[in-house]
Amino acid sequence: MLKLNASYSKKVPAGEEYSSQSYHASVEVELPDGLSGDALQTRIHETFDLVRNSVEAELHGKTQGNSGSNAAYHGPKSTPQGDRAHGRSNDGPASPKQLQYLLDLARQRGVTPQQIAARFQVTDIQYLTRQQCSSQINEWRAA
Repeated sequence: MLKLNASYSKKVPAGEEYSSQSYHASVEVELPDGLSGDALQTRIHETFDLVRNSVEAELHGKTQGNSGSNAAYHGPKSTPQGDRAHGRSNDGPASPKQLQYLLDLARQRGVTPQQIAARFQVTDIQYLTRQQCSSQINEWRAA
């Protein structure tokens, strides 16, 4: 078994002079042994994309359910340390492992992440809830 660690950080100027805000996300996923070089590169790219997109979404305020309020949604890759507001309930965000498993199943079926996002009417699969992710995984496993 291989372990892949992907992280992304970005610092941006804050409102005050000589001040900045830092955004960071990181994830560790397990990859099966025996992946070809191309398959491994694809998995690395997809995982890094997910982490980078999470940070960029936080940075630009493109968060699920954020309709002008100050309540921020923290995606599965960018949840600040110590923030456990979503806990492990099914209405919280899908976990990184859950998303990775969903992507594995999708790849086997020739389904793109964009197709999954469109099915659940979200802009990116990182915004799937645990329940939505479980539902799709169970559907594909039963088929």
